[in-house]
Amino acid sequence: MALAGVRVVELAGLAPAPFCGMILADFGAKVIRVDRTKVAMAMDTQARGKRSVAINLKTSEGVALLRKLCVQSDVVLEPYRKGVMEKLGLGPQELLKENPRLIYARLTGYGQRGSYATAAGHDINYIAMSGLLSRLGRSGEKPYAPLNLLADFAGGGLTCAMGIVLALLERTKSGKGQIIDASMVEGAAYVGSFVWKSRSIGMWDRSRGENMLDSGAPFYDTYQTSDAKYMAVGAIEPQFYKQLLKGLELDAGALPPQMSFIDWPELRRIFTERFASKTQSDWSKIFDGTDACVTPVLSFDQVSSHPHNQERASFIKDSSGEESPRPAPVLSRTPAEPCVASDPVIGEHTVEVLEEYGLTSAQIDQMLTAGVVECNAVKAKL
Repeated sequence: MALAGVRVVELAGLAPAPFCGMILADFGAKVIRVDRTKVAMAMDTQARGKRSVAINLKTSEGVALLRKLCVQSDVVLEPYRKGVMEKLGLGPQELLKENPRLIYARLTGYGQRGSYATAAGHDINYIAMSGLLSRLGRSGEKPYAPLNLLADFAGGGLTCAMGIVLALLERTKSGKGQIIDASMVEGAAYVGSFVWKSRSIGMWDRSRGENMLDSGAPFYDTYQTSDAKYMAVGAIEPQFYKQLLKGLELDAGALPPQMSFIDWPELRRIFTERFASKTQSDWSKIFDGTDACVTPVLSFDQVSSHPHNQERASFIKDSSGEESPRPAPVLSRTPAEPCVASDPVIGEHTVEVLEEYGLTSAQIDQMLTAGVVECNAVKAKL
């Protein structure tokens, strides 16, 4: 796999950092998640392919152990607010002195500098600060925060993973590591670069929800079918719009022009009425094989059974039968090989990992007895 041989230490967190760690693991990196001790269960639902070590960071021995793991690794991934790692004496400056090749990724909402650097926040706050939230929502309604995807995952975990891979690539030339300051506000804004940069061509001149790509246009929207399901329509270009009207059995000559803003409400009414006359399956049969840009809105229960997704094996199941997306993109020579084993329980691999990092059995036993680390390997096998 592409990242085979790369050692990653991921400090346990929520959502964005675990996703970043899972991406790295999916593509071959050895990712060790460092959990706290005395925690009943992990909140990490994106632990695929990771191993867990439980360390008590309230002890000086635990901090020293974490330092040892970090400086012997290629990447440190930490999700804490500014200053937390520095208080432990494990900030990037300290660790890079011991291992100049270390890549230290800091994934936070507001970044390491600025007046909000130490402030709490969530995806909705970050996309609000990025400017994107002001553009999301239906006409006449308040801004609408979608699922926590834009900042947490697109602008957070995925962007941070890209930063790590870039730093790994650069290290092959310089031999040096570096610090990655991944701000979810900036990551989300960067993901939204098209919206920012297309303002100059008038794509967003109208109010929120009244432009072509923000649900304003009737030919770029979703419509309910007779069986209470939905179809997605994205027939922007004239040739695709022509195919849409053909599938809906509508006469273009009897309709207002496609780009007549003032007539969009009437076109939407006509499309709504027409889509409501057939089931999702009926419309799928009508539009499959055409260039109308009309597709069914598939539920999680439907996606893996769709012929296209089946052909590409776009969704996989783990050992417990739980379904999830296959890692993307697909590399021709070194594709991801996602682990299908159960996610690790906290401390499941403590002894195994510490042995790999050079600790003796006697040292590990002493740490277990002192409560510096925990191992739940036996519990995991029951």
